[in-house]
Amino acid sequence: MGGDSRFEIHQNAYIKLVLHAMKHRTSAVNGVLLGRSSDHGDSVEIVDSVPLFHSQIGLLPPLEIALIMIEEYYGEKGLSIVGYFHANERYDDFELAAVAKNIGDHITQYFPQAALLLLDNKKLEALPKGRDRSPVVQLYIKDASRSWKLVGSEGGNQLTIKEPSGNIVLLDYLASEKWKDIVDFDDHLDNISKDWLNSELFQ
Repeated sequence: MGGDSRFEIHQNAYIKLVLHAMKHRTSAVNGVLLGRSSDHGDSVEIVDSVPLFHSQIGLLPPLEIALIMIEEYYGEKGLSIVGYFHANERYDDFELAAVAKNIGDHITQYFPQAALLLLDNKKLEALPKGRDRSPVVQLYIKDASRSWKLVGSEGGNQLTIKEPSGNIVLLDYLASEKWKDIVDFDDHLDNISKDWLNSELFQ
């Protein structure tokens, strides 16, 4: 299980997830995390992320299509799905939704130490006022009883952003409304010319 695994998320993977949530502030949104575990299995590097949906996020057929395409593309790069991201519809909702647990459960069948990240709107709101370098998400991992457990403040550094400037860059992108450019799988399925990889987002 996730246990004491440490997670390091690359800046672009992290920023993509938050921008996706900002684009669809009144909807629940989700995404998957791509990466690899260390040789010893005690740490997980989250290299990239893919924003999935902002409407009817629990629907199985589109999710299955998305996961197949994602696994094919990233598998060739030596990366696999190592976790899941979720942002709730309501700003003040900090509960882990059933759909998030279900998708997280599916991912742990293939990657037992998977991380489940939940957007923390309070942390995000406080970001411009402070110098917090920690991610604006809550980390959940599977405990020994196979339930999703919130990693509390005592394990707060179990998830870190690879680049120390991650939150500064995030604030910059939020100020310039970069979230308008983000494309998720919903957008791609509506119009297949839209790039779900967001290849040009950070250029």
